[in-house]
Amino acid sequence: MSIRKIVTLPDPVLRTRARKIKVFDSKVQRLADDMLETMRAAPGVGLAAPQLGRSQRLILVEYAEADDDPEAPPVPPKLFVVANPEIVRHSTETVSANEGCLSIPGYLGEVERFQSITLRGYNLHGKPLRVKATGWLARIFQHEIDHLDGVLFIDRATQVWKVEDQEAVQVSPTQDESRKRQAVSS
Repeated sequence: MSIRKIVTLPDPVLRTRARKIKVFDSKVQRLADDMLETMRAAPGVGLAAPQLGRSQRLILVEYAEADDDPEAPPVPPKLFVVANPEIVRHSTETVSANEGCLSIPGYLGEVERFQSITLRGYNLHGKPLRVKATGWLARIFQHEIDHLDGVLFIDRATQVWKVEDQEAVQVSPTQDESRKRQAVSS
């Protein structure tokens, strides 16, 4: 395992639809291992293969829901490694919240996402899997799957701002408006 450099804008791999994984071999396992080490070192809660410059449909999500009771022991995070993920069901309810991205350092944006989703994909052995997620976990999955389609959080954001000064900045005029409409109507 090794920590790799995270690709940032304007690298074109971030705007390209990633290729499906057809062979589940040691190369895919090595990529997943590198993604995990890189994500944890960043630190982050999710990472997609294009963020390491690889046009492959592979995501990692590691997240633990926080307990409302401050006296409760910490909940260990759960790791999801999903190849060729796709959302097969989602709630009609959406929620807006702030997001950031390791590939767009220094910026946050308010993004509307589905409150809950069901996704399907494959584990690293090529076996089918299905995941139901709600809340922040659902948000993280949607964010990472967007990366596989060349979509960044700034494409879906209603507002984007620099983290350093919290000053609101306008979303890029090259932003694809149809992507914003799709996020709300899908």
